[in-house]
Amino acid sequence: MTKRKALILGIDSSTTACKAVVWDVNGQVVSSGKAGQGILTPRPGWHEQPARRWWLALVRALQQALRGVEPTDLAGLAIAHQRETFVPLDKTGTPLRDGILWMDERAAGLLAQFETALKGANFHQLTGKPLSANLTAVKIAWLRENEPKIYERTAHYLDVHAYLVKQLTGELGTGLGSADPTGLFDVQRHIWGEEVLSACGITADQLPPVFPPGSVIGRVTRTAARATGLPQGLPVLAGLGDGQAGGVGANICLPGAAYLALGTSVISGSFSEQFVVNPAFRTMTGGDAHSYLLETVLLGGTYTLDWMLGTFFGKKGAAAARMRASLDESLDAIPPGSEGLVLVPYWNSAMNPYWEASASGIVAGWRGNHQPAHLYRAILEGIAMELRLQLEGVETALDSPLDRLAAMGGGSQNARWCQIIADVLGRPVYRTKAAETAALGAGILAAVGAGFYPTTAEAAAVMAGWEGQAFLPRPEQMAFYSQLFEDVYRLLYPSLREPLRRLANMGRF
Repeated sequence: MTKRKALILGIDSSTTACKAVVWDVNGQVVSSGKAGQGILTPRPGWHEQPARRWWLALVRALQQALRGVEPTDLAGLAIAHQRETFVPLDKTGTPLRDGILWMDERAAGLLAQFETALKGANFHQLTGKPLSANLTAVKIAWLRENEPKIYERTAHYLDVHAYLVKQLTGELGTGLGSADPTGLFDVQRHIWGEEVLSACGITADQLPPVFPPGSVIGRVTRTAARATGLPQGLPVLAGLGDGQAGGVGANICLPGAAYLALGTSVISGSFSEQFVVNPAFRTMTGGDAHSYLLETVLLGGTYTLDWMLGTFFGKKGAAAARMRASLDESLDAIPPGSEGLVLVPYWNSAMNPYWEASASGIVAGWRGNHQPAHLYRAILEGIAMELRLQLEGVETALDSPLDRLAAMGGGSQNARWCQIIADVLGRPVYRTKAAETAALGAGILAAVGAGFYPTTAEAAAVMAGWEGQAFLPRPEQMAFYSQLFEDVYRLLYPSLREPLRRLANMGRF
């Protein structure tokens, strides 16, 4: 009898690194690999990466991961990835320029013009997302206006998932949950949205075919097998954007719970069986073709912490990690509220609920007694306050409470921050058992596509889970934070919104 292949690969090609994790069908890590990839900032507000880096990082990560396993035991692989990021290719498949990342702000000035070009189409209802500068759609419009030669030569616009699938299989194709975040996709009809394509001046032929989560897009070619160590012919299954994949990997497959991805950006998502739109969140496709995740995004997540350590103290990499550990210890000596220092973390503009491309961060309450540790705590508290603002908007739209929160990502390993979040949100915060939750979400889709489970929800119930001990809100701290939130935080940005908008315009002098 032939032994059944019982291992699957989950890839997470994120903004700063690519992780390749080999899972067994119970969700246990068998082997893993990781390779970093830097970000280029050719101008203020611009963020780019050569697409070739995505592939080279994947190759290195796979080579590491496959050292610990027999590659022929693999039944399939799926990819989670940084979303909204894309690269234009010419007709030979060669990138015409560096990829433009999700956090890039260059297209912010085109939003009004793009909205006019939509000719009355209800963009939010069509795509599930309010119009914002991070979307691929608006950045393609920017290319048309600012890099017309590249725009005219572009045969295909590929997201990170589609680019890596092409490198692995030679096929054009992307996942439903990868097309969805671009702002080019009709989320209910599961097709590229003609109204948006028309506003961009492109056609559906310039975008990849779209496949449901867990379905086979192609198989690993001989060339890719030689480069990576993967077996030739291995099925490559449709994955998801990293945010949705993280939700699957956190087992957010039923109502009443939400995940908190505490990373470069802070993303939360709650499960919905119905398609519903509201300015409080983005509506994303979930782990199967007929579910949704109601998602909130704060672009200035741990990015804001990195900014503080790098800008004020010149600390990066290992030096920044050591300083962060020292600042964490100092949190115990600073009371809730950072002794009157409050921070609104809009370092990379504001998405939900304001959708303000020109929004900027606020630090209020400075006094001479404040030290770096006060600012550090204010950042952690500000992000937690913003999460409360966002999740209350989701609960209002759903008319249903979110009583359980699952934290994941690098920030979830900070116990003091998890406790602050529990105190601010007033509900228990669990940690996911898997450290690489997005890679697990991809692995769950691969397990379904390989036939180990009939549905994503059933696979997640077995393969994903939360730690048993939760961070519980402490009554005294919770009461203080509730007052701070209602009396100060909730009012701060709306009160300064118009002056900040004017200030941003003056800064362009």
